[in-house]
Amino acid sequence: MADAKVIPFDDDRSRGGSGSRSPRRRTAHRRGGAEPASVGEVQPLPGRTAAREEDTGADGPAPGQSAGQPEPEAEAGGAGDGGGLERRVASGLAFLRRRLTGEYDVDDFGYDAELTDQVLMSLLRPVYEKYFRVEVKGIENIPAEGGALIVANHSGTLPLDGLMMQVAVHDHHPADRHLRLLAADLVFVLPVVNELARKLGHTLACAEDAERLLAQGELVGVMPEGFKGIGKPFSERYKLQRFGRGGFVSTALRQGAPIVPCSIVGAEEIYPMIGNAKTLARLLGFPYFPLTPTFPWLGPLGAVPLPTKWTIQFGEPIPTDGYPPEAAEDPMLMFNLTDQVREQIQHTLYKLLVQRRSVFF
Repeated sequence: MADAKVIPFDDDRSRGGSGSRSPRRRTAHRRGGAEPASVGEVQPLPGRTAAREEDTGADGPAPGQSAGQPEPEAEAGGAGDGGGLERRVASGLAFLRRRLTGEYDVDDFGYDAELTDQVLMSLLRPVYEKYFRVEVKGIENIPAEGGALIVANHSGTLPLDGLMMQVAVHDHHPADRHLRLLAADLVFVLPVVNELARKLGHTLACAEDAERLLAQGELVGVMPEGFKGIGKPFSERYKLQRFGRGGFVSTALRQGAPIVPCSIVGAEEIYPMIGNAKTLARLLGFPYFPLTPTFPWLGPLGAVPLPTKWTIQFGEPIPTDGYPPEAAEDPMLMFNLTDQVREQIQHTLYKLLVQRRSVFF
């Protein structure tokens, strides 16, 4: 593999230059000739409306049954359960038919809402709930509507923290919001990973894409530490690395979007990085090649993360809509806001570490 070129999130080329566009972006379309879906639009799942009407008794309660009272079949676990199973089977078959015929929607970033909700989140959820047992705090700090930029610390050797943060927003936010993560270009040159990342709604970490998503009212997630954070040695765990030149702050200022700090505890210990095989990393085109107590010594088994207990806390949003338009070009303001976000994340990390009883419980 050729050396992966990392495009900094705050690279000046991404502010309107021709080199900032990702050559792998696809145009929104509906395979089959229908109208394209807008960015972030989640199409209703087949059968969901009919199922809700049937469950709520659209034609009124049955004779002798008061409103809101469950049907006898449902209580006894008989015919009611069979009907629900039939609906689930029919919905699954309809989903497979759309996949095979190509009658599904993606937006112009490649985000596939139906596949994400029905398949990908279902695969990530057991890891989130059973393996890492993630506890979420402060989810109410994420706005119920409109664009917002969620800024989090980054760690763990592999970027599982971003995926767990995405599940946390998807499953716990009362407004059913979806988080669109910004990723390094290395993600989009890896086979399989590239397609899955696009389907999940990830896009290239450049200011242009971030501004487009914020302007369309999306939640955008960014981890400014980048490879410096995810590839740092275990001895520096929970010590935030440099946040770059404040490119994410400039993007938020241009769109007037609030910045929501996010602190993640538990990811640092899943792959304790005790060494870095730099020569091997250069040969493979990776920013680092981790050496842990189990990898590569135990082979594929060493790639299994340790089952640590996670906490994800979303802090109070920092508003940016009160600044004038020219504020996005003020380096001192960007530095001060960047430092404010970084300090808030670091302070929350220390507080969560003090409250934590154990790495694994």
